[in-house]
Amino acid sequence: MRFSQSFLDEIRDRVPISQVVGTRVSFDKRKTNAARGDYWACCPFHGEKSPSFHCEDRKGRYHCFGCGVSGDHFRFLAELDGIAFPEAVEIVAEMAGISMPARDPEAERKEQARASLTDVMEMAARFFQNCLQEAVGAEARAYLRGRGITSVTQQTFRIGFAPDSRNALREHLASKGVTLEQMDACGLIYTGPDIPVAFDRFRGRIMFPIEDTRGRVIAFGGRAMSSDVPAKYLNSPDTELFHKGNVLYNLGRARKNAKDAGLIVVEGYMDVIALAQAGIDTAVAPLGTALTENQLELLWRVSQEPILCFDGDNAGLRAAWRAADLVLPSVQPGRTVRFALLPDGKDPDDIVKEGGRQPFDAIMSQALPLADLIWMRETSGSSYDTPERRAELEERLRNLTNQIKDENVRRHYAQEMRDRMQSFFGSPKPQGRNAERGGQFGGGRGGGRHGARPGAASGRMPVSQSLARSSLVRASAGAAMPLREATIVVTLVNHPMLIEEHFDAVEPLELTSNDLVLLRRIILDQFAFDPALTREKLIGAIEEAGLGTIWADAELRVKAAYMWPALQNAALEDAREAFTQLLHLHRRVRSLHRELRAAEAEMAVAEVWTEEDARHLAEIQAELHNIDATNALIDGFGIASGRVSGRS
Repeated sequence: MRFSQSFLDEIRDRVPISQVVGTRVSFDKRKTNAARGDYWACCPFHGEKSPSFHCEDRKGRYHCFGCGVSGDHFRFLAELDGIAFPEAVEIVAEMAGISMPARDPEAERKEQARASLTDVMEMAARFFQNCLQEAVGAEARAYLRGRGITSVTQQTFRIGFAPDSRNALREHLASKGVTLEQMDACGLIYTGPDIPVAFDRFRGRIMFPIEDTRGRVIAFGGRAMSSDVPAKYLNSPDTELFHKGNVLYNLGRARKNAKDAGLIVVEGYMDVIALAQAGIDTAVAPLGTALTENQLELLWRVSQEPILCFDGDNAGLRAAWRAADLVLPSVQPGRTVRFALLPDGKDPDDIVKEGGRQPFDAIMSQALPLADLIWMRETSGSSYDTPERRAELEERLRNLTNQIKDENVRRHYAQEMRDRMQSFFGSPKPQGRNAERGGQFGGGRGGGRHGARPGAASGRMPVSQSLARSSLVRASAGAAMPLREATIVVTLVNHPMLIEEHFDAVEPLELTSNDLVLLRRIILDQFAFDPALTREKLIGAIEEAGLGTIWADAELRVKAAYMWPALQNAALEDAREAFTQLLHLHRRVRSLHRELRAAEAEMAVAEVWTEEDARHLAEIQAELHNIDATNALIDGFGIASGRVSGRS
């Protein structure tokens, strides 16, 4: 019976090879390191007294350094027990809890087609690599040199270039006998009943091949070379080979090196590549989406405690909170994560370029455990000066810990949060041995990072930790459509010409209102599809997407504040002048918040407060005052000349 490669891969992924081998051998306790998935035993294929037979869960392979045998789960059982390959597959499938497939000629045909698609993707990867080295790739090579990416690194990651042509790849693949159906199935071309002539999906972009864990190219990510292109990064669509929520960029390479260092999760391709060039070769990245459960499972198969790396700004903190909520229910003994927040809005690429790997390693060494991040989120920026508020905090923490599926870990988290609660609020009547050392919560652990500091007994969060969440609180409050953000979006809808003029500024702009984020997404998507977009077409698309009520609320908010340059009847020049000023001031405010985040993060984890810390806090409070003043100026909106009645 022939099994599809995807079926065999799924079995291997679900069952560690040590579990299969362990049914036939006894592992040597001295040499084995189970925590790292590294197992040693005396070889079952030849007689020996000292263990030279090795199997490694991360690679899913076994090898004997004595007799040289090697293989995977199925080969081990087939050769050791003398059984047929299908029978070995059936044994491991039962261990994985997967039903054996009935023979399906259609499924076998699809598997053969799938194998041919990997051949097509390999052809495309080689084409892009060759183009990068030819005259057509001169600008791309100059860009990569400017980013500090060496030729060796380019070859290692198989970086290429897609010419700015509608048919360069299509014609190349066609000359190799590849059909349009295969190109379409690989996501390499745009085709369809409303497209007269199929054309290349990737044009004028630096190309990053995305590989599966076996090193086969299954998708591409392309970075635009021109600022005129609406989407800076473009990934392959989901295909038979590629589902972006199930793949991590560079996992195949990183897992080979993660045995000692563990995995680091960063945001994008360039971060991974820059870190690898700096000697940090264990970084991976999601593919344009937030971390998924399937990607988390991939991480844990390789590393017990991967580090999730986020920007230290508002958006980065919110992403960290979401990741924490994703991870918490699934933590187990030997399966958790840590969180590293980067300073000053810098990404990993910036950090290693400025100082090499040392400053990045220092940040990773200070990564916060999951429990610390949960505690920080739930306690920062609030006052707990009444029993009711303390009870509310306790209930929130209890509800969070109850989400943990593993009973033992859940029990330890519950105890950890109780200890932190007691340490934070203090103990009014220390007794027994605790009294001799200043009380369990007033001394001892209380002097540590989570212990009670002066003022904690009143139930008010220390100022530094309060500041650590102040911006998130303001962002949450701003979810009710902040005036400044509403005015930006309304201006773009009423004056679509400004979309093209300010696309690069609007696309990454931080918006705290989820409703306005949805509107912006429609605006940019429609513009990407139709650069000659009109106000009527745009409003029609908004209503078709079911966002008509949100649009009406945003426009009403702007009208009520007399922000007339944003409205439909304003002259384009007035709208342009007001919009440019508003955009500048909004980015300035977000920049100030990023600077604040870095200071807040440092104070939130400070072990001891000094006079310098106090002065620093005073400076932060003064900066907050300046931010409020800036917000007031923004709400004046230049040309509106003080006619605004509300604040965002």
